[in-house]
Amino acid sequence: MRIKSKFTFLIYYLFFLSIHPATFAQIYPDKPIKIVVGFAPGGLADTIIRALQPKLADGFGQSVLIENKGGAGGTIAEAQIAKSPPDGYNMMIGVDSVPVNPYIYKNLSYDIFKDIQPVSLLARVPLALVVNINVPATNLSELIKYAQSKQGKFAYASPGTGTSNHLYMEYFKSISNVDMIHVPYKGGSPALTDLIGGQVEAMLISVTLANTQVRSNSIKALAISSDKRISLLPNIKTFLEMGYSDFNAYTWAGLFLPANTPVQITQKIHDEFSKAIRSPEVMSRFKDLGAEVVMNSPTEFSSIIRSTNEKMGDLISKRNISLN
Repeated sequence: MRIKSKFTFLIYYLFFLSIHPATFAQIYPDKPIKIVVGFAPGGLADTIIRALQPKLADGFGQSVLIENKGGAGGTIAEAQIAKSPPDGYNMMIGVDSVPVNPYIYKNLSYDIFKDIQPVSLLARVPLALVVNINVPATNLSELIKYAQSKQGKFAYASPGTGTSNHLYMEYFKSISNVDMIHVPYKGGSPALTDLIGGQVEAMLISVTLANTQVRSNSIKALAISSDKRISLLPNIKTFLEMGYSDFNAYTWAGLFLPANTPVQITQKIHDEFSKAIRSPEVMSRFKDLGAEVVMNSPTEFSSIIRSTNEKMGDLISKRNISLN
């Protein structure tokens, strides 16, 4: 009887293994989904996923929980997702610091190319160079002269070391021959709060976060990093208009999974995000935020991660940018 029982168990076990992976995808998800955000509430990544949250919950038929894990340029969230089960119930919204973090944090417990799986770049947003309302500058030339007059005591904020906000500000320093002190934060929202309060004097921030404060005259916008002016802030000139021809920069938010998540489940997730982000309500919300919907394929997003890793690594090396 014992032998027969073991044989029966083996038959059932082999049958279980033989079920096509698509079958599991059909019953996925059957419990709540958790999405970790690598930055504090109120920042770009957090704003984008919260705009999508209701539609995703409807599409998946399950609760979608958002967990903010700010700090260390998003690497706390990256480490969490890298070590999570590849079952589709753990996701991450990361930003443009993901491909740069290996240059900054030398002892990461994970490999972004082996342990984290890109799914799609969701949306991108141009950056605005903004200053505290009391900074005596109305354009880039005046800002440079003012910063130079402070003899290395001019401080700028960023949402975190290694974000595009940080690196492009360092690039601006190099081409304008001005010294500024970098003050990193755990997200765009707390950085913006200190800019308004005068603890720092400038920052490059997504137009999503800058818009309301600029319109209420809490801060001043001096330039936009897109290739043309935007409807959100139509009176603000681009860097290109002011003579900075290669200052075409965007911050972005993208979706990541643990590596080795089954193809069928990855496709299901991609499909649900695609439907949610292209819904009329979300498209309208993104337009108000100044965000451009991208929603590309995992292959295309992986290519962006690779190319950004190489480009920013080259920028860090050539410009001798200090990341400390």
